[in-house]
Amino acid sequence: MSPERHIRISIGFAGGQLLAVRVTGEALAGLDSALGGSDRWFELAVEDGSVRIDLTAVAYVRVDSDEGRVGFGA
Repeated sequence: MSPERHIRISIGFAGGQLLAVRVTGEALAGLDSALGGSDRWFELAVEDGSVRIDLTAVAYVRVDSDEGRVGFGA
């Protein structure tokens, strides 16, 4: 069984801070679910550990596409 592939996401916070991390699809789904909940804090499992996020300060979550970026665009 191969390990689950990680997805690159960026979490933007009120005030302009940005957190760029790599997470599994399961971790991203957990974050999405938590953003609609009533809890203030969420522990997000990232590729090299974990990070606790104040959900009340999250302005956006950007998920990078799966497309490769090799070479020059046309």
